[in-house]
Amino acid sequence: MNTPLEDGFHFPAEWEQHEATWLTYPHSDDSFPGKLEKIYPYYMRFVAEIAKSEKVRINVPVSFKAQLLRQLDEANVNCKQIEIFERESNDVWCRDHGPAYVVKDIGNINPPLFGSRQLTGHKRQKAIVDWEFNAWGNKYPHEADNRIASAIAADFNLSVYKPGIVMEGGAVEFNGQGTLLTTRACLLNQNRNPHLNQQQIEKYLCDYYGVQQILWLDDGIAGDDTNGHIDDITRFADANTIITAVETNKNDINYQLLQENLHILRKIRLLNGKQPDIVEIPMQHR
Repeated sequence: MNTPLEDGFHFPAEWEQHEATWLTYPHSDDSFPGKLEKIYPYYMRFVAEIAKSEKVRINVPVSFKAQLLRQLDEANVNCKQIEIFERESNDVWCRDHGPAYVVKDIGNINPPLFGSRQLTGHKRQKAIVDWEFNAWGNKYPHEADNRIASAIAADFNLSVYKPGIVMEGGAVEFNGQGTLLTTRACLLNQNRNPHLNQQQIEKYLCDYYGVQQILWLDDGIAGDDTNGHIDDITRFADANTIITAVETNKNDINYQLLQENLHILRKIRLLNGKQPDIVEIPMQHR
């Protein structure tokens, strides 16, 4: 089978127009020990905000569907914007275990309709990359989560690419112009793909995300259960702007590693040869 790159697909930037946001309903006490009930009001506020501008598609075990419907009603969520899919799951982190959509332009809309989500005037074909998910190095149960991406592809009759290696959505950042940003701490961790070296992992990233440039930071924040997801510390805000967290307290455990990452960011160049704009923000503390 061809790869997405060979078939002309690429992973879009997060800010590009899209139809819906996928979520997985939180139901495991292990994910929020002693706090599960407390997070539901905030979760529903989150869903309600997204539903103001786009659809929200929620994976939920059938045994929790009635609870979800009641909570949506109590939170006055616009249920015309909600689509519910009954399927088992282990955890809530859909960004990591859910589908990685790749797209390619297949024609033009002439002219693009005012108010349409296809603001570029392009029709797009979608496919799904179903990476393996092992719950951040086999830390937690994950068998049900690992089936979700292909189940979504079946629901929407989308082609599926299966690289056969472990990858999580929170481990990678994209600028939509061919560049991917990640950390060695996560993707080179022996609890992910111990049989692959950096060069081999880069080949998978290019082939299955349709990118041409891989930029590596070193570490994620100390104590991160994901072993250094990029989305905790550094994000693309647009094709040429990177927002990155810095620690001002020199005695903090994260000070030096975030300074080292900042030093790397200041030296990189994008595919267009330009240095990205680096915006520093304070590291948040729990």
